[in-house]
Amino acid sequence: MEKKVSIESYICDLSSSKPTPGGGSAAALTGALSSALTAMVFNLTIGKKVYESYNEEIKNKIDDALKACEEYNQLMVEFMKRDEEAFLSLMKAFKLSKSTEEEKILRNKELTKGYENALEVPFTLAKSGLELYKYVYIAAQYGNASVISDAGVGAILLYSTIESSILNVNINLSGIKDEKYKENILNKCDEMIKEALDYKSKILELVYSKIK
Repeated sequence: MEKKVSIESYICDLSSSKPTPGGGSAAALTGALSSALTAMVFNLTIGKKVYESYNEEIKNKIDDALKACEEYNQLMVEFMKRDEEAFLSLMKAFKLSKSTEEEKILRNKELTKGYENALEVPFTLAKSGLELYKYVYIAAQYGNASVISDAGVGAILLYSTIESSILNVNINLSGIKDEKYKENILNKCDEMIKEALDYKSKILELVYSKIK
């Protein structure tokens, strides 16, 4: 993926028959939208009356959260690139020759590596999404009331990122033969989706309580 591309161009590529971008890239983009929205809430809070009413501990928490979200903006864009690279690498392995037994062994080895890499990217993205959730929660707790709904949107988008990533982990697990490895990954995915749902529910409950 190019470093800078217009939204129109990206949507056009996403809707085309091109191999990339795909669902993993879209999941990362959704995460970037979540972190950006959360950063916006902090930027529209810092320096405002509500911000000045907080003690230094809360102010520092908000300041640190803004910096973290700005870093996540870049990280999520990087995940878009990593997802596309992992997919193309896996497709390259599928194209390897399998005419001889040696070639078959090499191809199977490269396919396993390709699947592991292809699932590691969304797995790590899901973990990063969970870490980002704590900053979305801070935005819902202390953000400017006039943009508090944006913290809620950020929570919803982030859940989509995590659930989508876990779906992509699952599809790539289909190419892994190590059952213990698969079971371990699936258990961790179950834990992450439960934690993500808990975060989303907690944040939305808080946001709705502030807009009623």
